[in-house]
Amino acid sequence: MAKDRILTAEEVIDKTSEYLNEEHVSFVRKAYEYAYEAHKEQFRKSGEPYIIHPIQVAGILADLTMDPATVASGFLHDVVEDTPVTIADLVSEFGSEVAMLVDGVTKLGKIKYKSHEELQAENHRKMFIAMAQDIRVILIKLADRLHNMRTLKHLPPEKQRRIANETLEIFAPLAHRLGISKIKWELEDTSLRYLNPQQYYRIVNLMKRKRNEREQYLEDVMLEMKKRLGEVDIKAEVSGRPKHIYSIYRKMVLQHKQFNEIYDLLAVRIVVNSIKDCYAVLGIIHTCWKPMPGRFKDYIAMPKTNMYQSLHTTVIGPKGDPLEVQIRTLDMHKISEYGVAAHWAYKEGKSMGQQASFEKKLSWFREILEFQQEAENAEEFMESLKIDLFSDMVFVFTPKGDVIELPSGSVPIDFAYRIHSEIGNKTIGAKINGKMVTLDYKLKTGDIVEVLTSKHSYGPSQDWVNLAQTSQAKNKIRQFFKRQRKEENIVKGKELIEKEIKDMEFDLKEILTAENINKVAEKFNFSHEDDMYAAVGYNGISALQVANRLTEKWRKKRDEEEIIKEIPTEHKSENRSGRYEAGVKVTGADNLLIRLSRCCSPVPGDEIVGFITKGRGVSVHRTDCPNLKSDETQDRLIPVEWELGTNYRKEYNVDIEINGYDRRGLLNEVMQMVSGTKTNISAVSGRTDRNKMATIMMSITIENTSHLHKVVDKIKQIPDIYAVRRIMN
Repeated sequence: MAKDRILTAEEVIDKTSEYLNEEHVSFVRKAYEYAYEAHKEQFRKSGEPYIIHPIQVAGILADLTMDPATVASGFLHDVVEDTPVTIADLVSEFGSEVAMLVDGVTKLGKIKYKSHEELQAENHRKMFIAMAQDIRVILIKLADRLHNMRTLKHLPPEKQRRIANETLEIFAPLAHRLGISKIKWELEDTSLRYLNPQQYYRIVNLMKRKRNEREQYLEDVMLEMKKRLGEVDIKAEVSGRPKHIYSIYRKMVLQHKQFNEIYDLLAVRIVVNSIKDCYAVLGIIHTCWKPMPGRFKDYIAMPKTNMYQSLHTTVIGPKGDPLEVQIRTLDMHKISEYGVAAHWAYKEGKSMGQQASFEKKLSWFREILEFQQEAENAEEFMESLKIDLFSDMVFVFTPKGDVIELPSGSVPIDFAYRIHSEIGNKTIGAKINGKMVTLDYKLKTGDIVEVLTSKHSYGPSQDWVNLAQTSQAKNKIRQFFKRQRKEENIVKGKELIEKEIKDMEFDLKEILTAENINKVAEKFNFSHEDDMYAAVGYNGISALQVANRLTEKWRKKRDEEEIIKEIPTEHKSENRSGRYEAGVKVTGADNLLIRLSRCCSPVPGDEIVGFITKGRGVSVHRTDCPNLKSDETQDRLIPVEWELGTNYRKEYNVDIEINGYDRRGLLNEVMQMVSGTKTNISAVSGRTDRNKMATIMMSITIENTSHLHKVVDKIKQIPDIYAVRRIMN
């Protein structure tokens, strides 16, 4: 990759002409010309024209021999984010494929976030979800990040460190996961240069001091190897590979070694024509020099998940120093350098998507979608991703010999859930290499793991969430308890709804018909009645709300049967207890039972009206209550007014709905703000939709409308709150 000099657009297009046909080269040229026009008034921090950056990104993708759509997207990857060009414009000019790729790497810019960290997490989530749909998205992003790292010197030191740290945490591990070592090493070395320049330049200088000595030593070793291989007529390409600066730095830090204690600064790579030759060369190497115990790795028989294949061995070299030798075929070498890009490299006449074995090898990408569905927010999503995708891995075996890859530190519980959810839920113990172990045993590469299950198991323990290391296992355990609690919540919710209906003095059998229940469940957007009952059980919605909907028809019917002025004597109150409780009086009457309606929950300050009921005195409603809109109710209305004083009720319940953008801590901030107004909260629940919009339902106790307005105004001051409204049941 041309990192030492700036490529011109013509050089990039010429590079694509080496493997693309004329039609596709014209398509790539059109993308460059479009990007040039879009960016022509823009400049980078270095003072260079902005178009230089997209040209270098496209050049990196052309080096990987990517397909026309990907190289074109390299030229266009910033036009939506930094210019007036829209995704719709790209669809019109270049088709939906290019538009999708550009959209996948475009940052979120229209939503305000509380912090830069939250914004970055959301950007990463968007990128990874797009990547799970089409892996070319991340190849474009890696090329973009690689060129940005090459030009990082033009940014302020603080921004340099932040970008370098992000690169080291996210993009370098991802390049490793994809097997693109050419990009991975450069990202790591450049990140170290900005994060720890003192150690970076110290290692560079130390490597320079003995470079001639090491190179001569390596030359002698390679000559000996070529001679031995020639004797058995094995054609091979033998080359030396210097250790990268970051790998030396990590070894010094993790193994607490000084530079002069690191002997394997150089490695020999041998590239042969066939797998048979790989093992033949291994035998010759071990005949020449003594192998070091425990330092042989066969990644041909057991490839890494990033598709890397090679034989690794460390031997005691001619001068008694350790020497690492890597043996692989030419195809393996291409994959080690270009990783997943080697599979996506453009080949004339071949469909990009018809590589079943390739898709299977990258099945771990599909786990990204599972992380997305289970995570509560972007930060949690990224943490799950770092744990499961970017950590060091261990390789263990099933009793049948199948290889299972898990993050380092995984325990038998992680293994069980990786096999199948039900196996995990029914796990009661584990055997490692034939011996019983506890469930917190840390798995090691080479372990043969046998999970013991029982159909009589009651399921996982709550402690397993803390024992498990993989997000997959943690999510499956949480799902189990969520399902278990759902059954309990269904029973609880049903009981609460039935109690409310009984309090309204309706017949349960008459109200709770299957038709009526399903109709109400649909009104609340539940696909099944059990979901509605469960929501009531965990306070997602109130039992009163559901009961009001269930009894709506019967309440109207009962009210319609009540006749104005026919208030039976037995329903008059001598002690005016109803009047005192409500704080409302009926004009011209002192001894009526008065109650505040639950459908609109009037409070002092609201305009109110009385509705004469049969058998329950006067029901007080707000004048805007929907239940009073029918023509039949108008003749039953009577004037009422608030009568407030020391003898009357001072607290009233009100339901409010709060809408805003979901983020961590939003509900807590709302509750703290309400409590700060010395307002009692009697119930609260919340939910979010697919667009990250939060709805918080809250029942509060207030004195009057002035008190309510004060509370509402305070809530509206909270960042990310869009609307607050009073609701009716």
